[in-house]
Amino acid sequence: MNKDGFLYKVYDLYYDGFRSMKLGRTLWAIILIKLFIIFIVLKLLFFPNFLKEHAQEGQESDFVATEMIDRAK
Repeated sequence: MNKDGFLYKVYDLYYDGFRSMKLGRTLWAIILIKLFIIFIVLKLLFFPNFLKEHAQEGQESDFVATEMIDRAK
């Protein structure tokens, strides 16, 4: 890996910073829990699979096309 590259410098900054911290693992655990909540829990609660509920299996593209045409009128 090129040690003069930008990505290496960013990686090295975070690696050294969290390695020397006493609470580094706890902070990473908090970050991972927050990401889990944002991407998994919120998706399940607020973004249901609308096509699965309203379109027949295999006819999703027809359903979307019909809805777009009807709403454009």
